[in-house]
Amino acid sequence: MKWLLVLLVACSPPPPPPAKPAGELQMKQYVFVVLRRGPAWTAEETPETKRLFEGHMANIKAMAKAGKLILAGPMDAPATDTSAIAGIFVFDNVDRAGVEQLLVHDPAIAAHRLVPEYLSWYGPAGLTYPGKL
Repeated sequence: MKWLLVLLVACSPPPPPPAKPAGELQMKQYVFVVLRRGPAWTAEETPETKRLFEGHMANIKAMAKAGKLILAGPMDAPATDTSAIAGIFVFDNVDRAGVEQLLVHDPAIAAHRLVPEYLSWYGPAGLTYPGKL
């Protein structure tokens, strides 16, 4: 009977780890980019605008895969507002100069369909992009 008790104790799962106490919020600096509609922006959908959008989305995926882009998304704005904010990017592990280099490869920015505005932003540490591979 003693052996059975030892065997059951040895096979039982370990207890769950103790709950972590609420800690102090850790903050860090990110590069926040506001993308405005640029001088070449148009609401018209053409083969060229489709190509630029596809290239823009491919660049977003590449920056996320590289671990640089952690948040991205479009903004809702009326089609008649030609200088509206079109979207945002939040970058981590890269400085402003590095972000500028990453965005040089974005076809929508290169074509002046979108114009980036760069800001430093302090936010909670540990933000992540769900699309990060």
